[in-house]
Amino acid sequence: MAHFVIMGCGRVGATLAHTLEDAGHSVAIIDQDDRAFRRLRTGFSGRKVTGVGFDRETLKQAGVAEAYAFAAVSSGDNSNILATRVARETFHVPHVVARIYDPGRAEIYQRLGIPTVAAVRWSADQVLRRILPEQHLAGDFREPSGRLMLAELELDPAWIGHPVSAIEKAAEIRVAYLTRFGEGMLPGPGTSYQEGDTVHAMLRLDRSAEVSHILAKAPAKES
Repeated sequence: MAHFVIMGCGRVGATLAHTLEDAGHSVAIIDQDDRAFRRLRTGFSGRKVTGVGFDRETLKQAGVAEAYAFAAVSSGDNSNILATRVARETFHVPHVVARIYDPGRAEIYQRLGIPTVAAVRWSADQVLRRILPEQHLAGDFREPSGRLMLAELELDPAWIGHPVSAIEKAAEIRVAYLTRFGEGMLPGPGTSYQEGDTVHAMLRLDRSAEVSHILAKAPAKES
């Protein structure tokens, strides 16, 4: 169990608060407008702190000094970045993330070492992947733009014995690693897909259904 502080009780902030509480964590959520807390479900047991999210006293009320992670997901880029910097640099919160609308700013802050998630192609899941302890992560990893994903793929048994390179070519993907006998391994030029292997590959999110369809069938016979 860990403590999480969220700044901004909009749709995303409320989703994060509920998800974290359901996972057994303690949560404090900050918003300047106490009416925003109406988005929280009945029975939400976390702290509701009314105030400016980058104000030190407000952050202290939210328990930021004991926080495992801080997520700034309000509607203002400047406020999100400022609050994230205060959480990290003043209170030494180990995991922080800021929601950013301006992609130009997002690139600058990433270079400064502040993890950001673009509001475009937004999902609360992307924030969770940056603030939850690694052992709680599940499902596919998506890079910050949301265009690429690392997915665990299901292959037709007929692919057994075929080179990994053939799988990549057929589905237009990049195999990142295989899980074989419970251990991860990086495929080499001569690596073939074996029975019991789990394939983890990078692919474009908009091609996920197409890739699944291709690999669910036996490989095409060479003429």
